[in-house]
Amino acid sequence: MTIGRPRGFDTDEALDRAQSVFCRLGYDAASVSELTKSMGINSPSLYAAFGNKEGLFRAVMDRYMLQRVQYLEAALEASTACEAVQRILAIAARLYSEEKNGASCLVMRGGATYGCTTVADDLSSRRERVETALRERFRQAVVDGDLSSHADPVALARYVMAVLTGMAVQADEGAGREDLEQIAAFAMGGFPAAGERT
Repeated sequence: MTIGRPRGFDTDEALDRAQSVFCRLGYDAASVSELTKSMGINSPSLYAAFGNKEGLFRAVMDRYMLQRVQYLEAALEASTACEAVQRILAIAARLYSEEKNGASCLVMRGGATYGCTTVADDLSSRRERVETALRERFRQAVVDGDLSSHADPVALARYVMAVLTGMAVQADEGAGREDLEQIAAFAMGGFPAAGERT
């Protein structure tokens, strides 16, 4: 069995540094030379480890989203749909305000801001998976009688995604945790309580 050469760099640290570059410059403007300089590696090492800039970006987003998906899954296990959304927005307020590089905005603002179609499509797919999870949770809430039979799971999922996107943009523009929590509180006023018609 052939044993490949070790990468010679800490992958997690390199991805963190690449994430900072992507967040600061955007995908299109982040050059390979800028990325490798920040990551402390040379171009051949980047290509060997990630294939190309797009592969590196996907690796950055995979790592970033992993923890976020875990938070989402835990929140969706709340006993009611309303509580699940409250948890999701509270987690978003905390995570978005703690970020130093606007990574959430990379994902949530997404598509139209990227010249690379495959990157835009990838981010759109990531957001769609989150929206689908929300939609399924709300559908189950209707079945369980937690939400009214008149509730629209699709519209509710889009509503929550719109709030999350707005919070991400606000955080990227300097809003703090209290500001984001206030947005979340107002947003919950538009979410139907158990049995409420929508």
